[in-house]
Amino acid sequence: MTLETILAIFLFRYLQKSLKSVESKLRWNKILTAGLVVSVGLLVVQVTIQHSSWLTDWFVNAIMLILVFLVYKQEDFVTAKPIMYAVLPYILLTVLGDLVKLINSEFYYSWSNFFKTAEFFAIIWMFAMWMINRKQKKALEKEHKKLEEIEKENRITETLKAALEVQVAERTAALTQQKEELQVALDELKSTQSQLIQSEKMASLGELTAGIAHEIQNPLNFINNFSEVNTELIAELKEEIEKGNLDEVKLIADDIAANEQKINHHGKRADGIVKGMLQHSRSSGGAKEPTDINALADEYLRLAFHGLRAKDKSFNATLKTEYGDIENINIIPQDIGRVILNLITNAFYAVTEKKKQLGESYEPTVCVSTKKIRDKIDIRVKDNGNGIPQSVLDKIFQPFFTTKPTGQGTGLGLSLSYDIIKAHGGELRVTTTEGKGAEFIIELPV
Repeated sequence: MTLETILAIFLFRYLQKSLKSVESKLRWNKILTAGLVVSVGLLVVQVTIQHSSWLTDWFVNAIMLILVFLVYKQEDFVTAKPIMYAVLPYILLTVLGDLVKLINSEFYYSWSNFFKTAEFFAIIWMFAMWMINRKQKKALEKEHKKLEEIEKENRITETLKAALEVQVAERTAALTQQKEELQVALDELKSTQSQLIQSEKMASLGELTAGIAHEIQNPLNFINNFSEVNTELIAELKEEIEKGNLDEVKLIADDIAANEQKINHHGKRADGIVKGMLQHSRSSGGAKEPTDINALADEYLRLAFHGLRAKDKSFNATLKTEYGDIENINIIPQDIGRVILNLITNAFYAVTEKKKQLGESYEPTVCVSTKKIRDKIDIRVKDNGNGIPQSVLDKIFQPFFTTKPTGQGTGLGLSLSYDIIKAHGGELRVTTTEGKGAEFIIELPV
């Protein structure tokens, strides 16, 4: 029975190690320790006494049966069940053998080989199951360790996720605030842009107004002069009527009629100039109409020239025109007029600046030409100013870009001109040689 006692000592020790919780250790530690001490004591007795009594054998059997009962009935020892499955066949055979020996010893000894063989196979079973259980335990421990690492990584991931969500929320709030600020800035920029566009239109209207004032002054002077002459002729007419000089009366009446025709002619001329001014000042309704492009270009050339002369008496330039034989084309005249006026005004500015640099040795020249090339109308405004630097050539049609000093240009003239020509299905481009001049070319479809 020495093997059974050693097995009991092993089981007591194994059960002590299998207890995981602190409460179960406090509850069973004394009992298991006592059982361990008793088992060691029985082992000492069995070793010292060569032939132990049946009483010690049954005491060991009782201890083994108690251990079996504890493992299968107490939840605290649930982890020890696999070991108990391994040793249970051996325990049952031992108890059965001792019981048969106690009841009928002759029968036991006659079948002792059978009992010994059964015990031998039970021991093999015990060790095999113990080895399998050990491997399973190591595998479970490895899997448990892996799960712990995964849980640890998950906890770290959750922590990082929570921190990232906080950062995302903060970044979203910051982006929302930036978006609102940018929207406010965009609204302000649109408002400012609208004001600048209106300012550019009013600037072009101012250029026209100055030219129109000069243009309209000539017919008004004629009207005033002929009106004064007619007043004097009417007074003479009355005197001649009183004298009864009918021949003289007829001559004076003819002079008055001729003067009235001249007054009517110059009045219609003034009326045409005023209508042109009103047409330019109106907002474009987008309606195209047949227009004489040569007359339009010539009108805006004279208006731009007289407008600049009205502001600067010292300004002077040679004007050249080359108008081709072109039929009327469908355009929005006030819009195309703004484009031509802007290009001519820019040309006058360029030659004026070069005049300031070179003085009397330089002769400012601006040329306006038109011609038909296949299915397109070609309008050119050319000057012999300083030209456009290559470094800024790609930017001149961008909104708010200007080469003029601060306060002398909004940077919208060429941008608006470009948009107007594009809206007509045409093209606006420039060729330039730095130091020699620039030429703006408008192409409009017939």
